[in-house]
Amino acid sequence: MQSLDLRVSSDNLSAPVVRRSDVVVVGGGPAGVSAAVAAARTGASVTLLERYSALGGLASGGMVLVLDDMCNGNEISVSGIVSEYVERMEKLGLAVYPPESDRHSSTETWNRWGRWGTFDFHSHSNPKPICYAVAFDPDGWKRVSNDLVREAGVNLRLHSWFSRPIVDDGRLAGVICETKQGPQAVLGDVVIDTTGDIDVASRAGADFTKDNYLTTLVFRLGGVDTDAAERFEQENPREVRAINRKIKRMLGGAWELWWLKTPIPGVVWCNCPHMTGYDGTDPESLTNAEYDARDRIAAAVDYISQHLPGFENAHLLDVAEQMGVRQTRLLQGEYVVTKDDVVSRRHFPDSVARGRDYYTPYRALLPRNVDQLLVAGRHYSATPDAQRIAREIPPCMAMGQAAGIAAGLAVDQGVTVREVDVTQIQRRMRDQGADPGDVPAPNATVAEFEETLN
Repeated sequence: MQSLDLRVSSDNLSAPVVRRSDVVVVGGGPAGVSAAVAAARTGASVTLLERYSALGGLASGGMVLVLDDMCNGNEISVSGIVSEYVERMEKLGLAVYPPESDRHSSTETWNRWGRWGTFDFHSHSNPKPICYAVAFDPDGWKRVSNDLVREAGVNLRLHSWFSRPIVDDGRLAGVICETKQGPQAVLGDVVIDTTGDIDVASRAGADFTKDNYLTTLVFRLGGVDTDAAERFEQENPREVRAINRKIKRMLGGAWELWWLKTPIPGVVWCNCPHMTGYDGTDPESLTNAEYDARDRIAAAVDYISQHLPGFENAHLLDVAEQMGVRQTRLLQGEYVVTKDDVVSRRHFPDSVARGRDYYTPYRALLPRNVDQLLVAGRHYSATPDAQRIAREIPPCMAMGQAAGIAAGLAVDQGVTVREVDVTQIQRRMRDQGADPGDVPAPNATVAEFEETLN
């Protein structure tokens, strides 16, 4: 789109205005696409900005290839736009999940589904129960993202790296992005920060805290005989445990299962190496993390192909385009979700999103001192300990969907995002096929609204 013959300035940086929209979403990951599509479905005009060449964030570029934390026992607790992704990818043959009849704990179901990663990783039982979780393909995610965005009429601008917020007397009025054509401004009545690191909110003056957790550069191997590998594992458990311990030491850390099957035959997903001590907001630190991870991957792949049956012909297929950063800046919003809130399953009257068995109040998406700004995704308002156990992709998508609906309602009704009636957000979430968590599950701890205001 051509410049609108207007320039704006922020921190002495001048940029032509290239777009005006009711809602501007910054960050095209799972939460951002959900926010943009949900806002557009309310009738708002929406611009979605993404720094990379494709949508999907950590689900595609970061290759986090299992959707989990989306069921509370046998109840599917996260639905809505994430369900649309699953349905569309399954039709493409690019998503796999266990049928309801297999969602329980037994050796048989574990042998069938464990290596897909579709199990309750919070459970302490052995074998862990198989549950509703979805293994998917990263390019399938990109394709579905494009389809959803285009069908909703969202104006997508890729290759647009957020640079500065445009703040007018404490109110977000848009953002400036860096592009190959220089800085460009996009104006909007509401801005939604889905960058994963609250890049927009932190630079606009919102309160935040900062901490570090694991970083991971995910990779995939091709040429794997998964049937042979699983057969060896089941017939030689002691031997395979020794080999896997050696591999995990070389990688520097991994979850219990360092490789999982994918919808593509012969291709396995390796959610490792796990690395600590790196800062996901520091370019120098991230560069060192890339060096570290690739050295570990190269050494491990050589060992794997020589020592693990089923992997004799394995080769490095690809390494994720994005470093898997789990935690950096966290919003300190109108309500800060605590670890006790998560583990006690505290239900909030203003809940607008659910996870496995925990709830996110609308106030956790609202900065305290910046107006017309919403935050959704892994950088929502929470303590570091709470975020570490409540930041998986599906609940982040639910947050994004809620934020998009809230933004659309604010624009339609001519009110601020703080003034939007939460019951209307909850109703619209249900209209869009999502569960906002307005009805507490039987195992929830119900909190009074006044109890959580402080």
